[in-house]
Amino acid sequence: MASMTPRSVWRNPIHFLAFGLGSGAAPFAPGTAGTLLGALLYWLLPPLTPVIYAVGILATTVFGVWLCGRTAQDIGVHDHGGIVWDEFVGYWITMFMAPPGIGWLVVGFVLFRVFDIIKPWPIKWADEQVSGGLGIMLDDVIAGILACLCIQGLAVFV
Repeated sequence: MASMTPRSVWRNPIHFLAFGLGSGAAPFAPGTAGTLLGALLYWLLPPLTPVIYAVGILATTVFGVWLCGRTAQDIGVHDHGGIVWDEFVGYWITMFMAPPGIGWLVVGFVLFRVFDIIKPWPIKWADEQVSGGLGIMLDDVIAGILACLCIQGLAVFV
C-alpha cells in the first residue's frame, strides 16, 4: 500500500522535485506516473551529443542521491512510493543513445518499467541492501542500465 502524499510536496521545492514535479502524488502507480513524465521530458529535450547527455545523466544522478535522501529523511519514510526522481533518471539512462522515434521512447518506457517492477538481480539486491539517497537511486540506475543495454541490443536487429 502506498503512503499518503505528504503536504510538504506542494510547499517544499525539494520535496516537489523528488516527487517528480508532483507526478509521484498520483493515487495509483506513482512510479509509472513519474516514468511517464520523465519520458515526456526526454521527448522535449533537444538533440544532445552523447557526451553532453552522459554529463546530464551523471549530474541528475548525483543530485538525485541528495534530493531523494533529503526528502526521505524530511518525511520520515525511506523510499516513499511517491519519490520518483529516481524513475526520471532511470528512464533517462534507459534512453542513452537510443535510436530516435516515438516507438523507441515507448520501448524504453516498457523495458524500464518491467525491470523496475520485477527487480531481477542485481536490482533487487540494491533495493534491499543500500540505504539512504543512494539506495533510492541505485536500483533505478541499474534498471535503466539494463533497459539501455536491451535497447542497444534490439537496435542492432531493427
